[in-house]
Amino acid sequence: MLIAIFWGGLAAASLLVGFYLSSLGLSNRTVGMIMGFGGGALLSAIAYELVPKSAGGGWFAGVAFLAGALTFFVADWIVDRRGGNDRKDIEGNKPGGSGSAIFIGTLLDNVPESIILGMGLAVGGAINTAFLVAVFVSNLPEGVAGTLNLSLAGRSRRDIFWMWTWLVVISAACAGFGYLMIGWFPGASGLYAQAFAAGAMLTMLADAMMPEAYEHGGKLVGLITVSGFLVAAFLSALEV
Repeated sequence: MLIAIFWGGLAAASLLVGFYLSSLGLSNRTVGMIMGFGGGALLSAIAYELVPKSAGGGWFAGVAFLAGALTFFVADWIVDRRGGNDRKDIEGNKPGGSGSAIFIGTLLDNVPESIILGMGLAVGGAINTAFLVAVFVSNLPEGVAGTLNLSLAGRSRRDIFWMWTWLVVISAACAGFGYLMIGWFPGASGLYAQAFAAGAMLTMLADAMMPEAYEHGGKLVGLITVSGFLVAAFLSALEV
């Protein structure tokens, strides 16, 4: 379990890296390209890791996939209505957002990923490198955008740093929880949980991450996204 906690924390630690990068004055185009690369890597992880591994669940897995998409959609809608709709906005030029909603929204993005990391480690005995890399890279631009928007919501950089730190701790705990879930239910393989997470992550990518990446990164983001997809697919193939 401690290993799962470590990897879950490491995957989320890129939020703190994004916090640091936000002070370097990176161009919106650069951050958009990072977001596109991370989006491509997550798409690959969904296509080559989560969906194939949940396929054995039959049509129940399909129901779990749709349930994950609907759950994220509704939860994200609630967060947006409460002031967290701009948490992935790279420009960070829309004051008036809620710091608490941005925090909860970012947590919403990270929980499914962290739980699946822990479950994957419990089932396979080793961390899924492709999925870990995809989650780590995708969190970088979220750390940048979230920091900018939390600042506009009136939070100091000290407060933002501790908010991201708590998110890392919670994500690590979620990975540990995912690991324990397999131990609590020895006959479980995590099929439905992976399908649920895949639906939630795909909805997040379509609703927020990819549109934001294209808006700021331009047409070149298409090639960058393909590169991220290819890297994650290559890492998946190495683990077979």
